[in-house]
Amino acid sequence: MTLFLVGAAFKTRLRFVQRSRSGVCVIWHIGNARTYMAVQLSKLGQPSTFSFCRISSTLDIISNPTTMNSTLCLMALAISIVALLKLFYFRRWKSPVSVNYHFTRRCNKTCGFCFHTATTSYMEQPDQAKKGLRLLKNAGMRKINFAGGEPFLYSKFLGEMIDFCKEDLRLESVSIVTNGSLVKESFVKKHGRNIDILAVSCDSFDEATNIEIGRGSGDQVPQLYKIRSWCMQYGIKFKINTVVCRLNHREDMNKHIDSLQPFRWKCFQVLIVAGENDSSDTLRDGRKFLITDQEYQSFCQRHSEQKSLVAESNRLMAKSYLILDEYMRFLDRDGRQPSDSILQVGVRKALESVYWDERAFNDRGGIYDWSRKEGSCSEVQQGLDW
Repeated sequence: MTLFLVGAAFKTRLRFVQRSRSGVCVIWHIGNARTYMAVQLSKLGQPSTFSFCRISSTLDIISNPTTMNSTLCLMALAISIVALLKLFYFRRWKSPVSVNYHFTRRCNKTCGFCFHTATTSYMEQPDQAKKGLRLLKNAGMRKINFAGGEPFLYSKFLGEMIDFCKEDLRLESVSIVTNGSLVKESFVKKHGRNIDILAVSCDSFDEATNIEIGRGSGDQVPQLYKIRSWCMQYGIKFKINTVVCRLNHREDMNKHIDSLQPFRWKCFQVLIVAGENDSSDTLRDGRKFLITDQEYQSFCQRHSEQKSLVAESNRLMAKSYLILDEYMRFLDRDGRQPSDSILQVGVRKALESVYWDERAFNDRGGIYDWSRKEGSCSEVQQGLDW
């Protein structure tokens, strides 16, 4: 494929852009004169040329070139390479930096606002899941988050994937989101060296409220404190996720957050997702849990002194997460169908078929200090076990 790029060394103005099967033509006007610069970049094995010209019309740009001196040639080439990368790589290909792999939809809780419900019981075989994870790593994934459903329903699968992502793929960050009810110290002790972040969902410190939401069974809060102590013992970053909804938006959680000291406390505004929790015909109907933006802001303001607070409104949350479902398909929160499986079409093609708001991802602080510290307690403990 031959690409035509036009750029200028100084005082330039974009005049014309045309895309075609053969590439792109960009016309840059230099200064006030009828001066333009054209650069033709060809595929490997064929000659590349560039020219500097004065023309009466942009249509004459290729037919009336004049020779450039060596300095202008080098400047033209540099500008063209940068433009080529910007136009044909960065705009066309988004790297899946952080991926949320919901490998199961099954759960042992019945949260009324859940937006990833148990519509199937499918799970990939471990070898296929590893193949998909490697594809993601090769495409630029730096962080993986295992979620569900409830991932600890399949603790053997979860442990195998965690170890694979850290020891084989060498990912920067491996995290888990869980309701906490099935987390055991034995699991944390065995796999803790490969877990950077353990996030526990806790929507209230009032057990009656947890039960009404569908998350609790009367022991949610004591279990949360246990998990926090295990994370401290084994060097894992402890995180709390809270969904702010109709049942808890007036609650003051400052006392418990002060005691638990999570490194991040994410507070989500309850979200409605079409086909998951948006009607009486879906497994969950989250509409009765909805709150106004003002009520959500009031909750955040009440806890604004918490340094760990990360507020995520519906605007930031809805389309800023890359979610991979149990079939290893990217889900589209823009109302379209899921992508084909990355196992079938690859990561790039799958990602191109869904909408991911990369700007919202960055606005909500999607990239942060997500790796555990070297030489943590869990690594020392693991050494003692040997």
